[in-house]
Amino acid sequence: MNPAFDGWLPHARRYDSPYCDARPDPADITLLVIHNIALPAGRWGGPHVSDLFTGRIDYNADPSFADLRGLKVSSHFFIRRDGSLLQYVSANARAWHAGVSSFRGREKCNDYSIGIELEGSDFAPFEVPQYEALGRLTLALCRHYPLTDVQGHEHIAPGRKTDPGPLFDWEYYQNYCNDLLKEKAAADPSLVSAIAGLRFVKGLLQSQ
Repeated sequence: MNPAFDGWLPHARRYDSPYCDARPDPADITLLVIHNIALPAGRWGGPHVSDLFTGRIDYNADPSFADLRGLKVSSHFFIRRDGSLLQYVSANARAWHAGVSSFRGREKCNDYSIGIELEGSDFAPFEVPQYEALGRLTLALCRHYPLTDVQGHEHIAPGRKTDPGPLFDWEYYQNYCNDLLKEKAAADPSLVSAIAGLRFVKGLLQSQ
């Protein structure tokens, strides 16, 4: 972990969330968790996701929002359908995105993970600009954190969560990361070693 990095990416649009706190071990950031979200469900655009993550949502804006009352949730990042990147919590801090969860025998995934929300649902394919933004974000985070694994919310909270869902193309995402790495390898050889052992949900090494 780079001690000089404050956890905020300069190319992301920043909206500070109150729903975060300090990590138990700031050096223990090894997991990326991929989610999907849309408010209202199945509808893209609008301010509601950002409003939810920053505690400003108008519960009267849609009947379905009544179920969100009292919910204190956030994510580090949100990638819209057009690939634009928003950030709500410093990656150095603990965002409240995973809930009850476990990975490789470790519970409380919020403690050691970075959460990335994609604008979407389990029932619609994601857009190419989203995969591209996610790939760039993955490599950027690997420069600063000792990441070892990328999982879906459904994999760390099975039976409770289903996102990013069956239409998220893990192979496309992994291949795009590989392509980016090939482009940047000569200019940034340290990135190659940083990402070489990254395991995607299928258990494959990023370099395979």
